[in-house]
This record gives sequence, structure tokens and C-alpha cells, in this order.
Amino acid sequence: MSVGILGTKLGITQVFDDEGNVVPVTVVQAGPCKITQIKTEVKEGYNAIQVGFGNTREKLLTKPELGHLAKSQTSPVKHLHEYRVDDTGTYDLGQEIDVSIFNDGDLIDVSGVSVGKGFSGYQKRHNFRRGPMSHGSKNHRQPGSTGAGTTPGRVYPGKKMAGRLGGVKVTIRKLTVFQVDSEKNILLVRGSVPGKPGALLNITPANIVGGKK
Repeated sequence: MSVGILGTKLGITQVFDDEGNVVPVTVVQAGPCKITQIKTEVKEGYNAIQVGFGNTREKLLTKPELGHLAKSQTSPVKHLHEYRVDDTGTYDLGQEIDVSIFNDGDLIDVSGVSVGKGFSGYQKRHNFRRGPMSHGSKNHRQPGSTGAGTTPGRVYPGKKMAGRLGGVKVTIRKLTVFQVDSEKNILLVRGSVPGKPGALLNITPANIVGGKK
């Protein structure tokens, strides 16, 4: 359990590595985030820190929210997020967390809301194989049978069918940090991350199962 950082996807570009190879990267504006609350096992039952990200106008927050942020002398923020930690003793209320928690070559997990694509059919949404395209066929992009007609005589819940595609939380694991720009709070992440430009991202050190990379 370790602390992460919130950020915003800026877009995708390409850079060159030391060997001259073209590397596709996603540019992420990560932080800085301010610690707005420290939770301890004695008081809340677990150790965690809460961070705030993204400035907003004071009138868009309620008085309880403003009072909560005032304890850490934090200006109004759009987003709050909590990270479980092993020990809260190394953190202070109002402390800033920036991209310096990452280094070039680190593995990270990136979570965000995927691009919404609206209503989509069976082939696009679930990679169904299409029917024959020959003359006379009436099953080009249809789903086929959705269940028996007698028992149970209904369509089971969760059946793969056409419907809304995208717009859900997605986590891409074990992405590589290509470069860290501490002056501009920029992360260059190798490959793609969820969401469209401007989307909120949650970036944490990769959860390595078994301790192997």
C-alpha cells in the first residue's frame, strides 16, 4: 500500500529513446496534490491519506466541504481521493505530493473513465463474428439465438447484447513511466491510458502480485 497521485490526460505524442526508436507516450499533468486529511488506525480504523486535486471556485463547494479543506489550509479543489498507506507518520497535513514520487522506468497502474462510444452493436461491443454476407442471408450482424424458447423461456441477465459501450472505469496495469518532468509536473507514460484529453486519472505504483515485475 503506497500513495499515488491524481492527474489529467493531456494527449498522446511520440518521443525517441536513447537508441533512436520511436516510443508512443501519453502526456499526463500529474498533481501537485495536497494532503487534506490523514486517517489513522486509532481514530478511523485504518491508515490512509486523502489528497485534493484541481482548483475550483469557492461557490461550487458546500460549507462542510470548505470547512474540511480549511483544516489543511487547502484552496477549493474539484477532486478528493484516498490512498491506503502502511504508516501515516511520514505525512503532514497540507503537504504537497508531486511527480517526484515516481522515477523514470517505474511501473504504474493508471485508472480512469474510458471514452464513451454510445450505443454499439454486437460486433463492436463484444467482438461477435458476423454472419455470412452471401445473397439471401438475413444474418449479417445479428446476435443469433439468445436462449431457449421453452425452459427457461427468457433471456438470462448479463447476456452479451448490443448496448452502451465505454464510459466505465478502466485500469491499465504495469505501464512504464518513460520520463518525469518535475518542473512542469508532467509524466510521459509509455502507451495509452484510459479516457479522452482532460480526463481525470488516478496513478499509483503498480500492484505487483508475488513481488515480481
